[in-house]
This record gives sequence, structure tokens and C-alpha cells, in this order.
Amino acid sequence: MNGINYLVDTNFLIHLSEEDKIVIPFLDDNISISYITELELLGVFSISKEQLKNAQNLINDCIVFEMNSQIKQKVISLKQTYKIKLPDAIIAATAIVYNLPFITSDADFKKIKELQLIFLEK
Repeated sequence: MNGINYLVDTNFLIHLSEEDKIVIPFLDDNISISYITELELLGVFSISKEQLKNAQNLINDCIVFEMNSQIKQKVISLKQTYKIKLPDAIIAATAIVYNLPFITSDADFKKIKELQLIFLEK
């Protein structure tokens, strides 16, 4: 989709900010995130100004997908099929709707059969 290679989970951006080598294979690719990831990164309780600036810089390098009716319908379907938290369902639904491989290190996503999952193991 428009040169986007992956949709990544919040933990991917955390790994990236910590310069974790686990994300190196994906650094030259165009990545996208759900608006949920943006909220999770920026909405950290007691975030410092420097952390906020760094998080915003990471987000600015990504394409951010907002909620739409297709994602809503997929979220409902995922919630009916799997025991999954709402934010995770929204992120997974975004990857599915846009037919993007999804990168995460959160094992909870392994149960979602519809995902093109790339699981990062530490």
C-alpha cells in the first residue's frame, strides 16, 4: 500500500527508541502505525519533555492510520472471535484492513490468525 512495508506495534517503536538491535532489519523500510500507538506513546503518565519530543519524532517518521468504518467492523469481528484488549484489536484490525504485515514482540497477537505476523523474539 503506497510504499508502506509494515504496520508496527507500540513495542517496536520502544525497541527503536532504545536502539535495540532487534529492529535493525526493518530500519530502511517505510513503517506505519495505528493512532492507538500514537496515543500509547504520547500518553505515558509523567512523560518528560525530552521523552515526549523523542516519541513525537518517532511518530513523525511514520504514517499514522486513523479510525475508519472498515477498521471498526474488523475490530468488532476480532473482539467477537478472540479474547483481546480493545487497543490491541484496533491495532490488529488496522494491519488486517490495510493488508500490511504486522511487527510486534507482544505474544498476545499470535492468536489472531488473520494477521500477517512478524514476531520479534528477544
